[in-house]
Amino acid sequence: MIPSVLPTYNRAPLEFVKGEGAWLTTADGRRFLDLGSGIAVNALGHAHPALVEALTSQAQNLWHVSNLYHIPQQQALADKLVEHTFADTVFFTNSGTEACELAVKMARKYFYDKGQPERVEIITFDGSFHGRSSAGIAAAGSEKMTKGFGPLLPGFVHLTFGDLDGLTDAITGTTAAIMIEPVQGEGGIRPVPDAELKALRQICDEHGLLLILDEVQCGVGRTGKLFAHEWAGITPDIMMVAKGIGGGFPLGAVLATEGAASGMTAGTHGSTYGGNPLGCAVGCAVMDHVADPDFLADVNRKAGLLRQKLEGLVGNHPEVFEEVRGAGLMLGLKCKAVNSDVVSAGYENELITVPAADNVIRLLPPLTLTDEDIAEAVSRLEKTAAQVTAA
Repeated sequence: MIPSVLPTYNRAPLEFVKGEGAWLTTADGRRFLDLGSGIAVNALGHAHPALVEALTSQAQNLWHVSNLYHIPQQQALADKLVEHTFADTVFFTNSGTEACELAVKMARKYFYDKGQPERVEIITFDGSFHGRSSAGIAAAGSEKMTKGFGPLLPGFVHLTFGDLDGLTDAITGTTAAIMIEPVQGEGGIRPVPDAELKALRQICDEHGLLLILDEVQCGVGRTGKLFAHEWAGITPDIMMVAKGIGGGFPLGAVLATEGAASGMTAGTHGSTYGGNPLGCAVGCAVMDHVADPDFLADVNRKAGLLRQKLEGLVGNHPEVFEEVRGAGLMLGLKCKAVNSDVVSAGYENELITVPAADNVIRLLPPLTLTDEDIAEAVSRLEKTAAQVTAA
């Protein structure tokens, strides 16, 4: 008999009733150190006072009016994002999946309005994850994502991750854009080297293509810059954002240059809930923290400390771990043991990590975790590794 909640998740046997900072508490009082942050969502940790205040204050005044009217909180958040990024304009969504849908539409509408309606193809890369909508799974193209869901949305060309030679060969008169995550999350914490991001920007410029960056998981301070592409010194034409921007409240956005967004005129796209007062009030509070240079500097300091300790962990347990990879506080431990076994053993040590492809476990802690949290995290990882070895 099917359960009342559609059984599309293989859930861990855990239920949490309270969160504070980097910690989650179960109903029976167990405290788990959260290195998952709801899959990179709780950027400022659980129950951050500034976010609680922003949400409760706004909730006492106005929750929803729809985008038939001007929304001051939406304007304020858009202004902050434009001020701190490459973007000239922002459209707010409720999720990264919705952001992907608009990014695809925006790129194709751009060329349609330029009198080149044949330019609809978007080049993507293996290991990518762009959400689970029809466009998102077609963009990723993997059998795991697409099996049983045909016919797939056409217009995507899939290339091997890192294959710049193949990329140049794949560009034709029907190519519109290149879409890529600066750091693959679901794909196993695989960063795109700065030189390759620079090359992608150059290729797009040379061929008149749009560069779409998916920073849903790697953005909003996660890598130690406000957005990961900043490390390479480039800018995209369109960028997808979600997860951390709401700090736990469902919120996403598409950021774009004026040129890339030129086709999206009145009536071409919409969202009932996107950019509602509640979400944007929280988003403003998040931005006030993560856009602060001092905050980002501390993220980088803590990221260096955590990575140093993780390198020692790998050295101490070569039978369990192979390497550390990633950037900032978006780190992965490539496993020799089965990654799901490591995640499960972590639960027994009251530690939360997140599995990913390529036999990796993801470490996506709150950007606000303390040095003491880092020490405790590595201690629990040591216990977890020893337990996996003994098994």
